[in-house]
Amino acid sequence: MKITKEMSITEIIKTYPETASVFQSFNLGCIGCIAASFETLEDGLNAHQLDVEEVLRELNKVVG
Repeated sequence: MKITKEMSITEIIKTYPETASVFQSFNLGCIGCIAASFETLEDGLNAHQLDVEEVLRELNKVVG
């Protein structure tokens, strides 16, 4: 399964725990954030003014 921008952040972290380091590398405190359960990856990254495609690329690189 490939990570997409439509997935919730919690879904990504639960399915691929190894992605936690990617979120941390972008200074995102997604683990433990209440919004992570209902926010899509795209929504969360836009809220933090981060490049969605760049983060998505890094997440998918980690999960192979």
